[in-house]
Amino acid sequence: MSALEVNFDGLVGLTHHYAGLSFGNVASTSNKAAVANPKLAALQGLAKMKRLADLGFAQAVLPPHERPQVDLLRRLGFAGSDAQVLAQAARQAPALLSAVGSASAMWTANAATVSPSADTRDGRVHLTVANLNNKFHRASEATTTEAILKAIFADERHFAVHSALPQVAQFGDEGAANHNRLSRQHGEAGVELFVYGRQADGQGVAPNRYPARQTREASEAVIRLHGLSEDNCVLAQQHPEVIDLGVFHNDVIAVSNGPVLFHHQRAFWQTEQTLAELGRKLAAQGTEFVPIMVPDRAVSVSDAVQTYLFNSQLLTRPDGKMLLVVPQECREHAGVWRYLSELVQSGCPIDALEVFDLRESMRNGGGPACLRLRVVLNEAERAAMAPGVLMNDALYGRLTTWVERHYRDRLSAEDLADPQLLEENRRALDELTGILGLGSIYPFQQGA
Repeated sequence: MSALEVNFDGLVGLTHHYAGLSFGNVASTSNKAAVANPKLAALQGLAKMKRLADLGFAQAVLPPHERPQVDLLRRLGFAGSDAQVLAQAARQAPALLSAVGSASAMWTANAATVSPSADTRDGRVHLTVANLNNKFHRASEATTTEAILKAIFADERHFAVHSALPQVAQFGDEGAANHNRLSRQHGEAGVELFVYGRQADGQGVAPNRYPARQTREASEAVIRLHGLSEDNCVLAQQHPEVIDLGVFHNDVIAVSNGPVLFHHQRAFWQTEQTLAELGRKLAAQGTEFVPIMVPDRAVSVSDAVQTYLFNSQLLTRPDGKMLLVVPQECREHAGVWRYLSELVQSGCPIDALEVFDLRESMRNGGGPACLRLRVVLNEAERAAMAPGVLMNDALYGRLTTWVERHYRDRLSAEDLADPQLLEENRRALDELTGILGLGSIYPFQQGA
């Protein structure tokens, strides 16, 4: 059955601010305490969604989460009304208030790991919510993410949405940011590449400076949950030295589409072995593997981290050629732009570039690939999902108006103590679920 890849982009939340919460993410920590513009951030994300939809790519939207999380502050000992809880947290533990106010759910590459029905044993699309337990400000996302995904993919004949793995370090899972899939066509059986940073049992190598957020044990658990076979998945370790250089997820150093793996020379710990296994397993399916390796002499790891060259979207156009969606920072870096200009003239499958201004997201450590979750769906599955999240002219217009009406154009961490901001968030999200047709997915809508 024919299938296409739908990119579900995260809509930036109303509390988008720069708090430097993500140790190991260079952009996040280096922009700590800068003043953010949530309205601009949301509009930049919507502009990307609309442009890609206009180019003919299937595009959808995932809603933001309720923030700040007053219920989580109560679990940490703050008491009283919502306003009192926020005031206490601001006075006694401002870092905690910033964490529970984070809009990090916008980076939906971390929402879940997805396997299409062509790969799974039961012929359903499987989605496992990421537990994100390496960072406090992200570990609390799983419950709302699961509710959102179950609202969109509610038909159990076609979809299986799995809860997050246990919230322990042994099963640290960062979702699709450490997962790639290769295939001849989206609707055909493929090979799924699971990339981990360390083994929780202590064996093998590991980074020294920054944490390895994805464990091999978590990836193995997702493989079992999704009903994948040894023939259609590959486990590979990310190079620990690049993690220590700021490559906190594999999608900062590699991206795939169709039979193509666009990656840096130092992306993997055992590169030759990884590429050979991918090639062998794809060949068994009748697919020719096309690795595009970027040499360190052309683009260093630090340049890749600075520009997010690999945190790009690689998309197949109707003519079979591929479009690489990159952030503006790539064009502003002379060396990276020179490499890309030569790449699209080289005769490889990537022959076009699309550049986006995502400065607000980039300054917090997330590029084009961070903002999207790839879900391959056949015709029956697309018909079974919630239709209101699919991007089109009408939805873009409604969401743009919604953002203009509800979002602030200036926000710092100190503003999170304002109880009015919490009320603004709840009113906006209540309206948004109606726009998207998702029902009551937030605790405040259910009287919790």
